[in-house]
Amino acid sequence: MFTFAANVEELINNFRIEGATFRYSSFVPRLYNYVKSLGFETGKMLPSRAFCADENQGYPIILLTKHFGSYPFNHGRGGAVVATDRHEPFAEHGEGLVIIHASHVGYEPDSEQFGAYNRVHTRDSRHTACCGKINAIVSWYLEQYRIAQADILLECSDGALCLRIDNGLLRHSTAKSFLASDALQKELAHLESKIKDGQRIPIGEHLKPDMFFFRRELDETVEGRNHQELELIYPMPWIVTSPWPLLTAAQINTQVEFDRTLRTVAHANIFRDKCLFYISGLNIDISPQPGELFPTTKFVPWAAFLRDRKGGQRIIEQAELVSLLRQQSKENPDQIDMDQAIREMAEADTVEIVTPASA
Repeated sequence: MFTFAANVEELINNFRIEGATFRYSSFVPRLYNYVKSLGFETGKMLPSRAFCADENQGYPIILLTKHFGSYPFNHGRGGAVVATDRHEPFAEHGEGLVIIHASHVGYEPDSEQFGAYNRVHTRDSRHTACCGKINAIVSWYLEQYRIAQADILLECSDGALCLRIDNGLLRHSTAKSFLASDALQKELAHLESKIKDGQRIPIGEHLKPDMFFFRRELDETVEGRNHQELELIYPMPWIVTSPWPLLTAAQINTQVEFDRTLRTVAHANIFRDKCLFYISGLNIDISPQPGELFPTTKFVPWAAFLRDRKGGQRIIEQAELVSLLRQQSKENPDQIDMDQAIREMAEADTVEIVTPASA
């Protein structure tokens, strides 16, 4: 249990946000220039995005279209789960393949809070959870954690600290009192003097993530109904005790989805003789201010995977990846003029659709 705790804490702490963020208007041209420097050919690159379905992910998609000259293939499911069964059709559509995967989280600049987003298209521009899919998963566990904080009581018996656990948290008809372990006795020693004989106090904020875990019956089908919840249930104690649960959940989802998808693209024969660059990170959706049409979305790279035509493979970790992107120019001479492209299509000669004559 403690080994697992250390691994989860290391996973969370390794994800750096400060000093590692890019405006999408800067990130996308830098990404384009970087893969071009690797030998990806202009006009033959095909981007693919594995984003959530939210409308606030549209601005990044527009920028990907502008800089890569192609509307990105859709590689994502709700909550930014990568649809690995779409690798084959994606690979058939281009030569230089670039997959951008990102979980997302809302950010309110006025309150400096993560997890909510101003939905400007609603009647009252109300703030709702962002990412909604991840919030739908995390909410149940947050409620169970709050119940446990209130229903696990600390008491002293014969000078020893005990935990009285409500029957709602146990498979018993009545509450049970347990002697605290030596480690817990030591950690909560400062509370013993505050507990009088016969008194019980809720454990509250002293219920730390390495003290509990969640168990729930879930569908274990890969990319099935409970796929994302299965990925989050083991680190869930760290998510529900985080100051910003949706931020922590989005970070972890980015990390575990990168690892899972990496194994599929690294061994897929369909990418043989193709150039492939797969990058995973976090989209931070900054709520639009009055008069703004789109969020000022920022991207935090986490890791990337490169596969060349000869089968050579390389994983790029966060620090190096951020450095490599910063070295690239944010000017892209190959970007397309979206207005002109749309105008040319509107003014193009009409093509008559001919159907076979009826038999």
